[in-house]
Amino acid sequence: MTSAKIVICRERSRMEEEARKLHEEGIRKRLISPGKGELSSFPNGTKVIFHYRTCKCDGTVLDDSRTMAGQSKPMELILGKKFKLAVWERIVITMRPGEIAEFTCDTKHTMLYPLVSQSLRNISAGKDPLEGQRHCCGIAQIHSHHSLGHKDLDELQASPQPLIFTIELLEVLCPGSYQLDIWAMNDKEKLELVPQIHEEGNLLYKQGKIKEATEKYYNGIACLKNLQMKEHPGDEAWVKLDQMITPLLLNYCQCLLLQNQYYEVIEHCSSLVFKYEDNVKAYYKRAKAHAAVWNEAEARSDFEKVLKLDPSLGPSVAKELRVLEERLRSKQEEEKGRYKGLFDFNTQPATATTG
Repeated sequence: MTSAKIVICRERSRMEEEARKLHEEGIRKRLISPGKGELSSFPNGTKVIFHYRTCKCDGTVLDDSRTMAGQSKPMELILGKKFKLAVWERIVITMRPGEIAEFTCDTKHTMLYPLVSQSLRNISAGKDPLEGQRHCCGIAQIHSHHSLGHKDLDELQASPQPLIFTIELLEVLCPGSYQLDIWAMNDKEKLELVPQIHEEGNLLYKQGKIKEATEKYYNGIACLKNLQMKEHPGDEAWVKLDQMITPLLLNYCQCLLLQNQYYEVIEHCSSLVFKYEDNVKAYYKRAKAHAAVWNEAEARSDFEKVLKLDPSLGPSVAKELRVLEERLRSKQEEEKGRYKGLFDFNTQPATATTG
């Protein structure tokens, strides 16, 4: 037997053994199109990129990464990070790059799919991936009766069943060959990344790319908040993280001001001055936000606080107050014009005539 035939026989034997193991675990694989090259060893930290389509056994399509939310965005998964739907990690490690295969998975593997699908749909729609999910474990969520916001997912949550995943493995990236996403980083990596995110946000802001800068600052805040949740409020580590969050949050609020998101600015700055009563920047930004939404008394109170904390800002505060007064005058004149004549009792009423 030639060496090529020996390799083919070994590969065939390996595939048969893998299929047997999958079947014992309640997973049935059907090869649709073979991939190319050697089967990877898939060590922890390997990044796999794949398209997926999820169907019920009656053929009803639940999700398709090629069409979800009008986009064609493949799934990116890092092995060993305990992804909620563990069966996806199990099945992709049986595939070669370029391979397309269909996996029918028993109910025990698909219990958490409604929650995973909800997150994936939120991400595709540009929403918070955790929107609508409660702060409890996945199993508790499955057995609760709240809605996931999608009728088909609610039905699947109420009546778990086997599902068919059609996977096309696009790419396999070895550990260290790609930039980690924030969610996939450990605590040390996240902490080291925040100063870089902050600097990138500042650069984008200076370039006038406000939306992009907003996203950078938000990511930095979210990263630190995630770390802070692991600490006890008031402890040294918690306070240190909070002090890192504050400048990022102030920059985030500045971006929100430029995008007319005034009430969110008021909310964030109020949380800052509650903790840090001498934060002049928080008072200043909140004052501008109050002024923008016609909260005159609150705006004047905050501007007065700014002057007490930093008298050198007098010219800036005076300018903001002049703008506020001018806007108020314009508003009053507009309202006078709008209601002029409504209460003029000297106006003669029209006389009715009969034919």
